[in-house]
Amino acid sequence: MTLEQRDHPNVIAPPPLINLAGLVLGLLLSLIFPVDFLPLTLRLVLGIPLIVLAAAGLLFSFRTMTRAGTPLDPRKTPKLIVTTGIYHLSRNPIYLTMGIFVLGVGILADALWVVVLAPVIFFIMERGVIAREEKYLERKFGATYLQYKAAVRRWI
Repeated sequence: MTLEQRDHPNVIAPPPLINLAGLVLGLLLSLIFPVDFLPLTLRLVLGIPLIVLAAAGLLFSFRTMTRAGTPLDPRKTPKLIVTTGIYHLSRNPIYLTMGIFVLGVGILADALWVVVLAPVIFFIMERGVIAREEKYLERKFGATYLQYKAAVRRWI
């Protein structure tokens, strides 16, 4: 095993997979145990903007990381701490926008179970991905990461 293969935060699973699994589970539960919880107009007014916001946030996050030359995949070795662009507002904008996307889809689809599972997804992301990443980044980048961590909130 090379150093590159070991030099990563050892997250429990790829974050998109965690969010997708929660979304699919919530949609399946909504098919099995349907619950109408929002009228169509409210679903459209809330769901569509959340999905658009999430897509824009993902786009800006991906663009910033790509321009910085550091990998998007948390299973790969980061080259540096990105602190510009949307990363000036949140340490985890990709994870935040993934969660907002899941929530938006749940609302738009009138899938109460997706909305109920959203906090569970955030919890899994917090413990299984973010906490591991933060410990790793503290070891790898030391004071640089600690200063960034002190200056920028985890979510928003």
